[in-house]
Amino acid sequence: MKYMLLMQFSAAGTDFPSIDTWTQDEVRAHIAFMGEVNAKLTAAGEWVDGQGLGGPHQARIVRAGEGGAPVVTEGPFAETKEFLAGFWIVDCESPQRAVELAAHISTAPGPGGRPLNMPIEVHPVMSAPAEEL
Repeated sequence: MKYMLLMQFSAAGTDFPSIDTWTQDEVRAHIAFMGEVNAKLTAAGEWVDGQGLGGPHQARIVRAGEGGAPVVTEGPFAETKEFLAGFWIVDCESPQRAVELAAHISTAPGPGGRPLNMPIEVHPVMSAPAEEL
């Protein structure tokens, strides 16, 4: 079964500064950890895809307007306290394994090497609707 693991950043309830204030060594350690996670997932045959995402200042919200034309607004906005920082799609044997992976990813190092304990959402990826539909 495939699962999407969503790394959420929340300014509310965190006890660490935003990544743009970390030292170069702290950023390198964080990125190296993510590379190790991806390598282990690949070696275990569980890797499907994963990406870090640009911050909220680079995101756009799109809705269909008149006649289906895109209406684009900037956002989420600066007052947004939470945003999606990255994702993985993994293919694992059980929901428990997906939860184990999410817990490990949550330990990514931050300032001073301390685990960030960022929330990681775990969502099953639906492959097709139920046959009775």
